[in-house]
Amino acid sequence: MLRSLRSFTPLVSRRSFSATSAAMANKLRIGFVPEHFSTPLHFAHKHFGLQADLVPFPSGTGHMIQSLQSKEIDVGIGLTEGWVNGIGDAIVNKGDADAAGYKMVGTYVETPLCWAISTGKDRDIKGVEELRGKKIGVSRIGSGSYVMGFVLADQHGWLAQSKPGEAPFDVVPLNTFAKLREAVNDGSADFFMWEHFTSKRYYDNGEIKRIGEIYTPWPSWHIVAREPKDERVEAMSDAINKGIEYYGEHKQEAIEYISTHLDYSPEDAKEWTKTVRFASNVKGVDPAVVEKTIDILAKAGRLDAGKCGVDHMVAIKRA
Repeated sequence: MLRSLRSFTPLVSRRSFSATSAAMANKLRIGFVPEHFSTPLHFAHKHFGLQADLVPFPSGTGHMIQSLQSKEIDVGIGLTEGWVNGIGDAIVNKGDADAAGYKMVGTYVETPLCWAISTGKDRDIKGVEELRGKKIGVSRIGSGSYVMGFVLADQHGWLAQSKPGEAPFDVVPLNTFAKLREAVNDGSADFFMWEHFTSKRYYDNGEIKRIGEIYTPWPSWHIVAREPKDERVEAMSDAINKGIEYYGEHKQEAIEYISTHLDYSPEDAKEWTKTVRFASNVKGVDPAVVEKTIDILAKAGRLDAGKCGVDHMVAIKRA
């Protein structure tokens, strides 16, 4: 009898291990930016059984695009302009929207993003009007911080005033927020743009100074997937919807999470909650939003509107 039990125990372990391995293999890998906007995603994972490995990308949307293309993640939650620019870039440079490695499947945040414009604490740059021809620090080529530089230039008329092929700025890719802050202080970049509340702590401690702001002309965060028809994407959307609803009903818990697990003071976290509106239903993308983004990015010289359309970019449209 003892021999029988001994021979049976490893068999149970192997089966248990196989079941666990299968469950792990079946999890979505969701890329996200570990900032305050990720709070409903955290709640979906903690309270509503979101079956996913949450993979942080502190350097933002541009890095997620690379990881989607290399199949390191299955889903990305990032900036609208980064996603649209990435697909537009694939069409222009590779002649194929599918080369981007993803399609847009959902809407995460309905409100615009406030990009604060920052320079070094001791730099003699007083305002946005002085930035033309300067060195802009960005996380990556194609990221939101990169694309919004061209939107800024367009809004100030610098693109129209430039000669053909002349860029409004020298672009300096620096990967991380920390390196962007270092660069504007050591002179390797003159300015950069990053979300206001994420930047505010470093204005308050005197590390960098704020010289302006620019809002996205579109809802700021969308969801993309490598395989939009994957049934796990539907389940993910349901869980995130519940996470968003929970966030709306538990603002104090959200503020406590943001101020203890992320890089924000309770006061800034509370103020941020007053400025953001998450989608009540993340499933699907409004074609009009993508059309507007395409038009503005084309005007800014980031893609060819004649070759890009909503159908190239959106796999799941809002009804």
